Amino acid sequence: MIAFVSGPVAALTPSSAVIQVGGVGMLVQCAPGTLARLRLGEEARLATSLVVREDSLTLYGFADDDERQTFELLQTASGVGPKVAQAMLAVHTPEALRVAVARGDAKALTAVPGIGPKGAQKLLIELKDRLGAPTGAVPSQHAAVAAAPAPWHEQLHAALVGLGFAPREADEAVVAVTPEAEAMAKPNVSALLRTALQSRNRTR
Repeated sequence: MIAFVSGPVAALTPSSAVIQVGGVGMLVQCAPGTLARLRLGEEARLATSLVVREDSLTLYGFADDDERQTFELLQTASGVGPKVAQAMLAVHTPEALRVAVARGDAKALTAVPGIGPKGAQKLLIELKDRLGAPTGAVPSQHAAVAAAPAPWHEQLHAALVGLGFAPREADEAVVAVTPEAEAMAKPNVSALLRTALQSRNRTR
C-alpha cells in the first residue's frame, strides 16, 4: 500500500493533482478542499489510499491520516465506494462525520450528493460501530452549525486560487457561476469548479 506521497506539485486539475516522486508523476484523486491547499511547484505531502480494481489502480489523496483512515472505513459500509466516500469527506470533516453518526444525524449525511434519506439511515446503522466515537465532546447543535464547512463560494474561491487564478479572477469566476449554484439544491463545488474553468477557457 502507498501510505503517502511527498514532493513538488507538478500539475493540478479540478479533481486531481500530480505529485512528483523520485522523477515519477503520481496522479492522485483529491477532493476540492484538499486541492485548494496545494500550489504548483511547491512541496506537498498527501496521505494516500490505493484502490485496486480489475481494470484500474487509483490513488486517492488526503490532507492527513485521519481523512485517509475515515475514507477507508466509510467503504466498509454497503453501497459506499471510493467516489461516495470521497464525496462524504468533501462535505464533512472526519470529526463531523463521527459526530453525525454518534448523533444519528441523517440530515448531515443527506447533505452529501447522492445520499438520500433512506441511504443515510442505513449508513448510520452500519457506521455506528466502525467510525468510532468523536475525538472531542459532541458539540451542541449551535456549535455544530458554527463548525460546518465553509460556504460553497469560499471553497470554490480557494480551489480557483490553488489552480493559479489571481484572487480578482477567482472573485469574477465565483460571481459568474453563482446563478448555477443558486439553482442547485446543494451546490456541488466540483461541478461549479468545472464550469468556472470552462468559462475561463471560452474567454481566452
